[in-house]
Amino acid sequence: MIFLFQSCAGKALVPVETIRKPDGFASQKLFVFPESMQKELAESEWTKDLFVTDIGYFPHARHHYRERPHGCDSNIFIYCAEGEGWIEAEGERKIRLESRQLAVIPAGKAHRYGASDGDPWSIYWFHLQGERVAPLMRLYGLEEGPLTLTLGAHAMLTDGFEQAYGLLTDKPYSWQARAHVSHTIRHMLSSVGLSAGRSKEDRKRERYLEQAVRYMTDRLADSLTLADLARATGLSKQHLIYLFNRETGRPPVEYYLRLKMQRAGQLLDLTDLSVKEIAGAVGISDPYYFSRLFKRMMGCSPTEYRNIPKG
Repeated sequence: MIFLFQSCAGKALVPVETIRKPDGFASQKLFVFPESMQKELAESEWTKDLFVTDIGYFPHARHHYRERPHGCDSNIFIYCAEGEGWIEAEGERKIRLESRQLAVIPAGKAHRYGASDGDPWSIYWFHLQGERVAPLMRLYGLEEGPLTLTLGAHAMLTDGFEQAYGLLTDKPYSWQARAHVSHTIRHMLSSVGLSAGRSKEDRKRERYLEQAVRYMTDRLADSLTLADLARATGLSKQHLIYLFNRETGRPPVEYYLRLKMQRAGQLLDLTDLSVKEIAGAVGISDPYYFSRLFKRMMGCSPTEYRNIPKG
């Protein structure tokens, strides 16, 4: 076992990692911004939200091993394209990372990881810093454990990596290139988060949500209660509230009212019905209440909305 000097996103090159591989890997790709340039990236209006500090690809990385007892300043993304490896982070159980799985090690968390002996992994990896990295990870659940990617998500991630790596190695001096890399990585991660394979529990939640929204949409002229929706879906009221808040950011009753207002907006645009008639069409008997609700949710009164040129 030997010690090498290795960058860790924002730190000077210091001997903080123990590795079990003295050399690189055949056909590997590796790019690390120097500390001075990382500081510039952190201060620039174009990149401070999210920027790459280190990026690489290690194919068939036999004996690959990294250990950071004090963690890293960056959030570390590891995508196992082939083979297997493992990750052990502070306070968490050791996990196995298999083919087409993405894992994230949050900044500041002590950790170690390595390739399996029998089927060593081929990994794409990059270190990210910036003000919006952690919120992006939370939004798409990237920090919740290994995320299994579909073939489509695999293609998105590897294509995004190649674009970012190519720009950084070809034009490391270009601010336009660095800004484009930040946008590329952000778009790639959000696309992967949307389309990656989800757990059985995630898919079950999606089915319940779709069932609930369909039930609402078919009854916009009615006045549904939370209890009605719970009976229709077979879920408890508490579970429904949790489900809608988690997936839409709004409780079910508010989501239902917004569906009504969207439908009312369509009727204002496409028909000559009066405001009172449109209120009745979306299940609201009091046109004054309807007008107040429409203005709160749509930003203007029904009459003002109808007069706005569209298209």
